[in-house]
Amino acid sequence: MSTQAFLAAAAGYLLGAVPFAYLVARAKGVDIFKVGSGNAGATNVFRVMGPGPGSLVFFLDGAKGALAAGLFPLLHRLGPEHCPFDAGALELLSTVCLVGSLLGHSFSCFTGFRGGKSVATAAGGFAVLFPAGAATALVVFGLTLALFRYVALSSILGAVALAASSVVLGRSALLIGVACGAAGFVILRHRSNISRLLAGTEARVGGKTPPPSASPSA
Repeated sequence: MSTQAFLAAAAGYLLGAVPFAYLVARAKGVDIFKVGSGNAGATNVFRVMGPGPGSLVFFLDGAKGALAAGLFPLLHRLGPEHCPFDAGALELLSTVCLVGSLLGHSFSCFTGFRGGKSVATAAGGFAVLFPAGAATALVVFGLTLALFRYVALSSILGAVALAASSVVLGRSALLIGVACGAAGFVILRHRSNISRLLAGTEARVGGKTPPPSASPSA
């Protein structure tokens, strides 16, 4: 299983490392690392280039996570003889592959180990791996965004809701660990946003685009 887990992590990393924010922006002649927040994520693309490109990047980044989480179950369904694992092993491989995709998105080998904050990728992955938790996180994200208009705060509270729901709903120890780890990772990636939230300088949705030194949610 150690070999399979390593392959799952590698496959997940390469999936996550595909820099859709960079590619979509580059197709329009924009270097996403040099505009807006300088962050290669859907939020920066949305703020700099508009809702069309931003929504496309969010969808594609989410699809990376969904594919990572569903890859091994899909292979098992298509050809059990080529992916002969029981439910427990498939859950392990799926979570390892998803974790790899989160790391790949945030530290892409294709862009000098720069990337986004893995919110969309995590959302897509947990929509497959833990739909009830992903739905809870989405509701919390949406309500927070509607009330306060801070994407970063919405992402952080959505991540906390995901982790909390995995405990409340009594999921497996593995899933609880991965949900809590993913939530911690998302929060860690937003540490500069947390500082600005506390200082009252974080950009709101519809507000002025922050300078390149900032780093809003993606």
